[in-house]
Amino acid sequence: MKLLLASQSPRRKELLSNLGFEFEVVKIDCEEILPEHIKIEEAAAYLSDLKAEAFRSLNPDEVLLTSDTVVAIDNQILGKPQNEADARKMLCNLSGKTHQVYTGITIKTADKTITETDVADVTFDEITDDEIKYYIQNYKPFDKAGSYGIQEWLGMAKIRKMTGSFYTIMGLPTHLVYKILKEI
Repeated sequence: MKLLLASQSPRRKELLSNLGFEFEVVKIDCEEILPEHIKIEEAAAYLSDLKAEAFRSLNPDEVLLTSDTVVAIDNQILGKPQNEADARKMLCNLSGKTHQVYTGITIKTADKTITETDVADVTFDEITDDEIKYYIQNYKPFDKAGSYGIQEWLGMAKIRKMTGSFYTIMGLPTHLVYKILKEI
């Protein structure tokens, strides 16, 4: 089987490689628009499945993996920040609170599609304005849902507690991916 990873994320590439899988990175052009009244816990799976459906037909020997991560707090989804001010606002909102990180994966073959979601709770200590400024200037989190990466400085310095998979928070629930790919 030829595994295709539909992600430009260096983190997802690294995680999938570290799981021991050989794969080819492919690009999918897909507008990631959520339906207006979708439940937050269904959003990541919906977007992952949307990407998989937008990909070309698969050959019988191909397996496609798509993924999407959604950060949510107070019944609101925090996407990727549009600019520095947006990132600052998100990080201020996360400071001193617990939020959820949902990562949905879709594994698709020529004849079946499997979509699953994993969730983790993350609690930040208070983050000062200077710390937020430092993080944004040095780590430029504009490609990350919720404006942070758990594997970067902010995650190391400010996450007090987490419940769930570290890798789900990082953007790929490796335990689910491994289990499903081994079954296929």
